[in-house]
Amino acid sequence: MTIMTTTFIPCGAKLPIISLIAAALFHGSGLIAWSAYFIGIAAIILSGIILKKTKMFAGDPAPFVMELPAYHLPKVGAVLRSMWERGWSFIKKAGTIILLSSIVIWAGKSFGWVDGAFGFNPDVALEDSILGKIGSGICWIFAPLGFDNIRATVATVMGLVAKEEVVGVFGVLDFEGLTQLAGYSFLLFNLLCAPCFAAIGAIKREMNSAKWTWFAIGYQCVFAYVVSLCVYQIGMLISGTFSVWAIVAILLVIGFLFLLFRPYKESTKLDVKLKKIA
Repeated sequence: MTIMTTTFIPCGAKLPIISLIAAALFHGSGLIAWSAYFIGIAAIILSGIILKKTKMFAGDPAPFVMELPAYHLPKVGAVLRSMWERGWSFIKKAGTIILLSSIVIWAGKSFGWVDGAFGFNPDVALEDSILGKIGSGICWIFAPLGFDNIRATVATVMGLVAKEEVVGVFGVLDFEGLTQLAGYSFLLFNLLCAPCFAAIGAIKREMNSAKWTWFAIGYQCVFAYVVSLCVYQIGMLISGTFSVWAIVAILLVIGFLFLLFRPYKESTKLDVKLKKIA
């Protein structure tokens, strides 16, 4: 359960997404960053309550003891070493995964169909490019969330490679076409959905099970989709715009509250057989 929910907390790679949305749509408001972390913490707590009430995670209570290390003031050398390790890790990531992904995005934007002929043309319209064709084919998935344009769709998909690529996509394709509400919905989905490939690899190692890994990814994506849909559709309803998806959002909220507050009785004793050691 911890592995499944810990990625809801924004990591360093998600900070550029928060900064982008806050600066582009909310005049640099610090409340956007605060709300992102608050929603991440709330997602972990609420997910824990809901998952604990399912058969997969129900059972006898288990003893848990965690020994905390002694706290000391950090040494200058340790701080500098930690800073260098994290900085060098990002430099390697920026020079490999992020750079390669940016080249792929640029190539996908520059190759397309002009007057019925396929070829390289830096001025080709986004809708006629390879990237545009792919984005337009799957953007309908995010229509209920408010960001069904090609740019936001491609950015979301590339975010699975590396979350920094969300900003990288907008750097290549330009950031436009999102209202404040749609932009916030976009932010929530990318914060709560499945993490980047590197983190997914870590989940696979810790789970030691492909089945549980896919279940974790599925839960994260579905949870992110539901939260973003409810925020956007209820926000649109409050602003005076009604749609069928607003009814779906209300039903999802009711279902979520039911899962959260339904009665649950946990065992009050630990049934463990102890062996006598000579």
